[in-house]
Amino acid sequence: MTSLARKALVIVLDGVGIGALPDADQYGDQGSNTLANLAEAVGGLNLPNLQRFGLGNIAPIPGVKPQAGPAANFGKMAETSPGKDSTSGHWEMMGLVLKKPFPTYPNGFPPEVIGAFERAIGRGTLGNVAASGTEIIKQLGDEHLKTGKPIVYTSADSVFQIAAHEDVIPVEELYRMCLTARDLLTGENAVGRVIARPFTGASGAYTRTPRRRDFSLCPPGETLLDLLVARGKSTVSIGKVDYLFAKRGFTGQVHAPTNTDIIAGIVDQAGRAIDGLVFANLVDFDMLWGHRNDVEGFRRGLEEFDRGLPAIAGALGPEDVLAVTADHGNDPTTPSTDHSREHVPLLVYGRGLRQGVDLGVRASFADLGATVGEMFDVTPAAGRSFLGEIAR
Repeated sequence: MTSLARKALVIVLDGVGIGALPDADQYGDQGSNTLANLAEAVGGLNLPNLQRFGLGNIAPIPGVKPQAGPAANFGKMAETSPGKDSTSGHWEMMGLVLKKPFPTYPNGFPPEVIGAFERAIGRGTLGNVAASGTEIIKQLGDEHLKTGKPIVYTSADSVFQIAAHEDVIPVEELYRMCLTARDLLTGENAVGRVIARPFTGASGAYTRTPRRRDFSLCPPGETLLDLLVARGKSTVSIGKVDYLFAKRGFTGQVHAPTNTDIIAGIVDQAGRAIDGLVFANLVDFDMLWGHRNDVEGFRRGLEEFDRGLPAIAGALGPEDVLAVTADHGNDPTTPSTDHSREHVPLLVYGRGLRQGVDLGVRASFADLGATVGEMFDVTPAAGRSFLGEIAR
């Protein structure tokens, strides 16, 4: 099929789910619904531009009304891969579906893992528990300053996180520690991500800095990104996306510390003459608000993105396509501070596309990648394209 799009822009609202998947009870996530539960908790969301796109047509969301003629095509997607991690979610979007979940460590890392890491970095560690990142630096920050030992922790997700005060362990040294951990965590202990979590401040007032960095596994198979690059197309990452693919498959990167900066980067890239894919992730929904059960912060973040949506859509060329989705849920209204196993919203807009098509419930996140692939005459390993349903 001849290419229909000069540029495909995929925006991932990290953690913005839209209702529990059928198997959510296996993950302890029954009843999770990030958007609807959040909207209920704040007395309704004010998202006029996402409403115009058809967000309220996907599922009931207090304050977001369904539209008789939405500007975008709408639906939701289910995750086929086991788990509820950013890495598996983004990989599946690009056509790589996992058969086995990444390993998790609810009781901390076993002696053979933590011992090997300590020997490799030449010092002991603190923590080695599943914990909230903000809470563990409150609990162990003082001891860290006294001993110089990095704080190692995990969560319900497949992550090996290392927190360190920037005045005790400089950020570049922290990154090297993460690379050491990444090299060690292979085979049955191949966690999805090693994450650097630098912080600053004094006792009782520690604050995480924006110099977080993710060190993902390299994708074990070919992705849509690889296919596009082989075809000579551009692939631009905005935010943390390139880290989730171990930087493989990208011809350009735009790193930005906050949603505000990432939105500005998206507007800039949307207006450029790019022949290929721009793949963006807005991390603050997950990192700042979902994991901290910050309902008000989450609401304000959605409203900020909503205000930026007209500028993003307005910068697109006549043949460009915009997709807004998510990689998992992170319901801030539940007792859990971890990701939730949810459907994700799907809004697809372009001046050259049909409008208001109900895309239903897609069986896999890979359907989005398959659709983008068909736009550029490449076929990922997984997914069913819906391009025929929305093309004029």
